[in-house]
Amino acid sequence: MLQAPFFDPKKTYEQNWEQGPFNGFADGVVLPVGKPRFDFLGQKISYPLGIPAGPLLNGKFVKAALDKGFDVPVHKTVRSRVRECNEWPNVLGAQITGDLTIEMAQHPIIVSNEYKEPLSITNSFGNPSYKPDVWMKDLKESVAYAKSGQLVMCSFEGTKWEGFSARDYINDWVQGAQMIKDAGVKIVETNFSCPNEGATQLLCFDVPKTRLVADSIKNKIGDTPLVIKIAYLEEKELRELVKETGKIVDGYSAINSIPAPVINPDGTQALPGAHRVKSGVCGHAGKWAGLDMTRRLKSLREEFGLKYGIIGCGGVTVTSDFKEYREAGADVVMTATGAMWNPYLAKEIKNAYPDA
Repeated sequence: MLQAPFFDPKKTYEQNWEQGPFNGFADGVVLPVGKPRFDFLGQKISYPLGIPAGPLLNGKFVKAALDKGFDVPVHKTVRSRVRECNEWPNVLGAQITGDLTIEMAQHPIIVSNEYKEPLSITNSFGNPSYKPDVWMKDLKESVAYAKSGQLVMCSFEGTKWEGFSARDYINDWVQGAQMIKDAGVKIVETNFSCPNEGATQLLCFDVPKTRLVADSIKNKIGDTPLVIKIAYLEEKELRELVKETGKIVDGYSAINSIPAPVINPDGTQALPGAHRVKSGVCGHAGKWAGLDMTRRLKSLREEFGLKYGIIGCGGVTVTSDFKEYREAGADVVMTATGAMWNPYLAKEIKNAYPDA
């Protein structure tokens, strides 16, 4: 049964940042942390479950996630400069029957302010960011909240600001990753899966540029593990990406969401703004894509003799979804939509699968 979400869709991003988290994440209950017994990219964690970049807006959200047993939370994506959030609304329920296939996602999806099981949503924020001095202070506090067996990560997105050259753009990624490292984060994530500067909107679709950016970041941050967040890729695309970057990066996180046109029940555009005809859809309807990517990442890791870690995410809304991802090859499983509407999902998963 769905509970009231910890991010309130009825409020703006700024209101959530200032006032949240809400509901179950604000009930004050702190669950015990188990003994660190799993290895992930050189870190010992209590349990291979977390929340990906997105819904954990700041340290208050990160602390709440840690308190509720999500042992690997990822602080939301940040940038090197201020970036305003997309106009409200930013989260709506998606009415989808079955899987949201890539073919199906070429056609409009009806969205509304109703949220039903099996739960799928669309989210459209544009990866807003406060000033670096604000988010770096907040990030340092977030890292400090972690207890033994818990690991706080953070995501960064490079931006081609006005007047930037190609080299400036790469340096933005490099400097941002270093800033995250300087804040005390032990595993850095870079978001290559949102509309960006790649050949076909998403950076992860542009393999040469992805390799160049990842290599530049890795040369800067050295031994600090680098995880890149990627979108759903077809067989040939993923093979090429892993072939070119598998010896550079330390891990892959997949997937983010599936982009699709979103409309109101009356057929009008659901989200205001010419650039928001399409929006990322996540939740149950995208689980097939996350599982497929996890399986193929595991297979390619074995085929190429590589050692990268795999973070599997997409559609984890009930306990059995966690087990499916682990069996598919995920070293760590993450849930965003599921955790937002069920703050005790981590507890339920740990009770169902104590040995993960």
